[in-house]
Amino acid sequence: MSRRTIALAAVSLTALSLTVARADDVKLPSTLTFTAYDTGTSGFNIAVGVGKMMKDKYNSDVRVLPAGNDVARLAPLRAGRAVLSWMGTGVYFAQEGVFEFGVKEWGPQPLQLTLSTVDCNGLSVGVAKDTGVKEWKDFKGKRLGQVVGSPALNQNALAIIAYGGLTKNDVKIVEFASYGAMWKGMVNNDVDGAFASTVTGPAKEVETSPRGIVWPELPAEDKEAWARVKKVGAFFNPYNVTCGAGISKDAPLRLATYPYPIATAYAKQPVDEIYPLVKAMIDGYELYKDSSPGAPGLEAKRQTTKWVIPYHPGAVKALKEAGAWTADDDAYNANLLKRQEVLTSAWAAYNTASAPAEADKFLEGWMKARADALAKANMPNGFE
Repeated sequence: MSRRTIALAAVSLTALSLTVARADDVKLPSTLTFTAYDTGTSGFNIAVGVGKMMKDKYNSDVRVLPAGNDVARLAPLRAGRAVLSWMGTGVYFAQEGVFEFGVKEWGPQPLQLTLSTVDCNGLSVGVAKDTGVKEWKDFKGKRLGQVVGSPALNQNALAIIAYGGLTKNDVKIVEFASYGAMWKGMVNNDVDGAFASTVTGPAKEVETSPRGIVWPELPAEDKEAWARVKKVGAFFNPYNVTCGAGISKDAPLRLATYPYPIATAYAKQPVDEIYPLVKAMIDGYELYKDSSPGAPGLEAKRQTTKWVIPYHPGAVKALKEAGAWTADDDAYNANLLKRQEVLTSAWAAYNTASAPAEADKFLEGWMKARADALAKANMPNGFE
């Protein structure tokens, strides 16, 4: 071989080795487990789309476990049997240790974000069209779906109807065992309204059923109405929704939103477990962004970096590399981490042998201890 040929061959081999190195930047386990909402929901479908990308691009088999409520979704994650849980606002209630998480077995959970999505869809209460409801004040006396063990769905539904000045006492509560069962109840005329993402599969089923579906609007200009919403669900914001059951770009609706689904991890999970997952979702975005409505919102540059839950350091590392994280985000995240420390310390001091044994009294005492600890730290309660 001539010196020139040998040199060119060396350059080619070097380039090849660099390509292999780049391809090996992300190494995922051969099998992974996620948890998500019920089969057919937008959260489940997005998780499946991400899982398919991980199989196609990284040869990692992903199993998505559907679960009907927030406790069931988080239990495998806490036990280390899942690596991510695709949550709704249940992640916030779990962090705060409220509702179903204000019990001895749970308490405040140090949960952290990886990626979440805000896309063209909204999050609100869908109402059966045959009820004749047009505005939220019309929903008085109607049947509102609630899911046992799912404070996110239940509290969110109450936040939405608060726009019309309604409370739990103004509607008829109908309880279901799971999210899927609640929406089947909409089709079967067992309930008149249920909380969901506008792009969830069950909402499409109601839209095409004899009952039909409507999404009463929540115009942002009514400041008093929105103040009522935020008092019950501080994580909601007004949003112009352009996709979903009965919604399009040509017929948008003024509804509400927050990040959903939220790919959630525990603080105890190591950086070298979470970082490659997030980097894979960022690098493989083009392969899953069209897999399901809402999936495009997982793009790195579209992340809601200032919300109510801190980001996992593995996710921060990946977002920094993608140019989607700032020094201001670091400062904001640090304050959220401090809040989790305050809640964890308050729980450790309260959940002792001297705490009340009765569930109701235990929760009542905890909520007072929680409020006192947050006030002492000069942090908002969020559940007055």
